Amino acid sequence: MNLRVTTAAVPDAEKAVHWGRAVSSALAPVEVVPLADGPFDGRLDSHRLGCLRVSTLEADATRLSRTPGLIARTPEAEAQVAVGIQVSGRAVLTQDGRRAELTAGDLVLYDLARPYSVDYPQRFRSHVFHLPHRLLGVPEAEIRRVTGYAVTSQESLGAVLLPFLDTLADAAPSYPPAVGDLLAGSVADLVVTLVAELAGRPTAAPDDANAHLVRAVRAHVDRRLGDPGLTPQSIADAHRISVRYLHRLFEGEGVTVGRLIQRRRLEECARELGRRGRTAPTVSAVAQRWGFVNPAHFSRAFRAAYGTSPREWRARRADEA
Repeated sequence: MNLRVTTAAVPDAEKAVHWGRAVSSALAPVEVVPLADGPFDGRLDSHRLGCLRVSTLEADATRLSRTPGLIARTPEAEAQVAVGIQVSGRAVLTQDGRRAELTAGDLVLYDLARPYSVDYPQRFRSHVFHLPHRLLGVPEAEIRRVTGYAVTSQESLGAVLLPFLDTLADAAPSYPPAVGDLLAGSVADLVVTLVAELAGRPTAAPDDANAHLVRAVRAHVDRRLGDPGLTPQSIADAHRISVRYLHRLFEGEGVTVGRLIQRRRLEECARELGRRGRTAPTVSAVAQRWGFVNPAHFSRAFRAAYGTSPREWRARRADEA
């Protein structure tokens, strides 16, 4: 699907909503909040090159947010990795407790399977490339380690990748399908190289000497979500640190360790309950598989996170099939 949208002919009061719907349709469902008073103007061009989606966004100051609720309601977008290039204006992307500040010519990697927000404080233009996880062949834990870091054109791989992607986005409509497939493969190879380069840095955040330990803890949590014994104490023991030090590590992450465990478990439960198929495990079986021992506690936590019960969630997804 190729998509071109402009708000020029839309009434002022509806322009931000119209543009937000177009962005959600082309990229992934997001919340759109204008950051300035007055009329809003936005444009979007989106094209498909094989399994690569190439989009160009241009709009007035705005915030795009992908929330846990939107992620859980749209599992079709879960397996997508995005590469954003700032063409003009500024942007601040936040994901996994990290904050990437971008100016024109910078690049950032982020994951549509986890919450993020992007603030554009002034009129901007950005290219966004969406690739399936499967095309990269990179473990999810490794993707999680490298999201939310700005890459400039002065860095080794950035000097190669940024001009190539910028040119590709501008010329995307002109490529025939066979060429598009080949180009999508080339982009995937370059992104895999970018992930490897970012993951290999001694410290991804120079001002945080313990960033590598935070990443290790997050990966540990993901590997052991189904273990009911996964607790801050067990995590601290596995990494040979004190519980107090573990909590200190996460003071800048925007989430406590306990909340991280519960949030990730709920995300996996929502994802599994939302799958469509003739046979499906019971709600209690799903809860137990992801580490919830008490069904009543699971139901309360699920409703608090997603505004509906697990059974209602499953029924709604079935009705949408």
